[in-house]
Amino acid sequence: MWGDYSASSVAGGNSLDVTTMQDTSVTNTQYTQAGAIAADLDANARQVSGDVDLSAQAFCNSASISTDPTSTQVYSAQECHASDPSTLVNATVQDVGGNVNIAASSIGNSFEEDTNAPQAPVQNYQLNDSNLAATVNSSVWNVKGSVSVQGAAIGNSAQIIHYNTGS
Repeated sequence: MWGDYSASSVAGGNSLDVTTMQDTSVTNTQYTQAGAIAADLDANARQVSGDVDLSAQAFCNSASISTDPTSTQVYSAQECHASDPSTLVNATVQDVGGNVNIAASSIGNSFEEDTNAPQAPVQNYQLNDSNLAATVNSSVWNVKGSVSVQGAAIGNSAQIIHYNTGS
């Protein structure tokens, strides 16, 4: 194959993305109770002249909120009761002219909020009682570039960024 090879698998429960430029009040409630949320990827890549990128991602609940008003308030509650948000990557990669990146990530609850509002209270509640798994089984050889293999299983993740624009 000439060029790059890329394959991905994603499985999710609830996902919310809010972007607003107004004074805002956001209430987010996400509850997932499922048997399995699984993203599996089986890949065989050989004789690739460029890069190979393989990834799998599974999540229960995900929320991203971005506001640029004078005032905002955010309340977010996420509960993950799925039996197993999980990822599995089985990969055989050989004879690659570029780089190889293989990644698997499983996340119970993920919350991200950013604003430049001078008044911006945030309440974030996350509960995860699921079994998370991120597995990578790989055989990689004869690669001219770099090889990166990663697996991450994260129960709860939150990032809150408040910044001042100087106004």
